Amino acid sequence: MSAPKFTTLGCRLNAYETEAMKELSAQAGLDNAVIVNTCAVTAEAVRKARQEIRRLRRENPTARLIVTGCAAQTEPETFTAMAEVDAVIGNTEKMRPETWKSMTADFIGETEAVQVDDIMSVTETAGHLIDGFGTRSRAYVQVQNGCDHRCTFCIIPYGRGNSRSVPAGVVVDQIKRLVDRGYNEVVLTGVDLTSWGADLPAQPKLGDLVMRILRLVPDLPRLRISSIDSIEVDENLMQGIATEPRLMPHLHLSLQHGDDLILKRMKRRHLRDDAIRFAEEARRLRPEMTFGADIIAGFPTETEAHFENSLKLVDDCHLTWLHVFPYSRREGTPAAKIPSQVNGKIIKERAARLRAAGDRRVALHLAEQVGRSHRILMESPHMGRTEQFTEVHFDTPQPEGQIVTTTITGTSGNALTA
Repeated sequence: MSAPKFTTLGCRLNAYETEAMKELSAQAGLDNAVIVNTCAVTAEAVRKARQEIRRLRRENPTARLIVTGCAAQTEPETFTAMAEVDAVIGNTEKMRPETWKSMTADFIGETEAVQVDDIMSVTETAGHLIDGFGTRSRAYVQVQNGCDHRCTFCIIPYGRGNSRSVPAGVVVDQIKRLVDRGYNEVVLTGVDLTSWGADLPAQPKLGDLVMRILRLVPDLPRLRISSIDSIEVDENLMQGIATEPRLMPHLHLSLQHGDDLILKRMKRRHLRDDAIRFAEEARRLRPEMTFGADIIAGFPTETEAHFENSLKLVDDCHLTWLHVFPYSRREGTPAAKIPSQVNGKIIKERAARLRAAGDRRVALHLAEQVGRSHRILMESPHMGRTEQFTEVHFDTPQPEGQIVTTTITGTSGNALTA
């Protein structure tokens, strides 16, 4: 009997759910299987998924090949049409024990080969909790899934469904268990993290959850939050930024663009000045705060002047860690129907200019850290990360999973050295 092999494409939440599927498939006794957990964020992501499936079939000719994830949810027909694929299961189904039990049968009949229900009808988060996903030092906790917003470029709500929150008590109990097992950092993850609580009684905010965790889990050294929508940040979260040293000074912002007209065409809920105002206030409250950001290059109708506003936003918001996405036309999204699509060569060139601006900001950030003392969480004997999530390389081995204090001596590529 051979354990199933898993391949994960896409976001941190997908990686979290792969860990859940490993447990569920093991409990079901599934063997000789390959599971591909796909991403649908861009057309390129779907292309890569198909490429990966073909490669895995060549390497595992006798295994049962199962496809799941966002691409399987949004376009199951793409994968059922592939001769390499034996079964396609949706994002809700992949978190159900009975799904994996059905996959252990000697033969998957036609009626079972595709298990993809209407994700929009799902009103609860999956109950399967993973204690200890991540490195030995850092664990990831899913507190939210889905998205109620309908940005014109985005397919993800159709893969993840509407927003659902994990109750605060469940989250706190899981984090307590992780701390008891020796984890020194917990990262809260979700599809639209700042919408946490909107579907819960009394509609608490993300800041309420953060402050509750820090109050009820006093032995947790570091709490980190992943990508947020700055326009939805509440007063308690700002208070946490200002007063809680255990809340890490690193925020990844879902900005997407720097021009007001393009933001409106994207159906975003913020304007350029909102983003700048939030970044300034966060840095005023916590001077060491660093930002990452998602920015799309080449959205339909984007002119050079529109794009220049995105370039300027990198400096105006003091962005450091950029995730640059060349616009990718996704069938089924309103943006795909806009007539004025930007030429592919121009999109590629603008994405390169954004990445260059990001590289410049990274170099500035790294240079500012030399000579400073940092508390570094070790992910391996020779690599750790600062509170701002900057990578640090060590010549001398350090205790893995522990927090060490050291002075930064130099830089190497996109990392610091100590």
